[in-house]
Amino acid sequence: MRDLEELFRAYATNVYAYARRHVGPDGADDIVSETFLVAWRRREELPEAPLPWLLVTARHLVSNQRRSGRRADQLWLAAVRDLWRMPAAMPADEALIEREEHLRALQACTRPEREALLLVAWDGLSPEEAAAVAGCSTRAFTVRLSRARARMRAALGETSGPATSRLSIVEERS
Repeated sequence: MRDLEELFRAYATNVYAYARRHVGPDGADDIVSETFLVAWRRREELPEAPLPWLLVTARHLVSNQRRSGRRADQLWLAAVRDLWRMPAAMPADEALIEREEHLRALQACTRPEREALLLVAWDGLSPEEAAAVAGCSTRAFTVRLSRARARMRAALGETSGPATSRLSIVEERS
């Protein structure tokens, strides 16, 4: 995929969601723009499946931005809260309570664990793709993801594994 417009249409939403979680709505557009600028400059290096490459690029840009003083921990929470999709079948008050419970459980995770959960559950990446974005081996990533899921289940008071979870973020993917 070498056409920038086609690339942007196909993946801008994914890159924006990733950036927003890490830098908030004010900085997400800049990360998206810079990510696609880098993609255009390095278009000959783009792999067949460009999403992991784009997210790695966005991750590097986010890291650069963080080094200049961003408040990452507060921003991810605000972004996840803003972007949370509530189940349509659930009454609004119950959905809000569940959202807050899950956000508290996410806060119990370390930053790398949160990233692992969100890359798989929200960005839809495979563990192999997500490991590339996270900058670690697939084995290290799956360990991180497993620990994060266990921490989420424990924080939510779920003891029997994925079947009891009402949120796909703590469920194993096939």
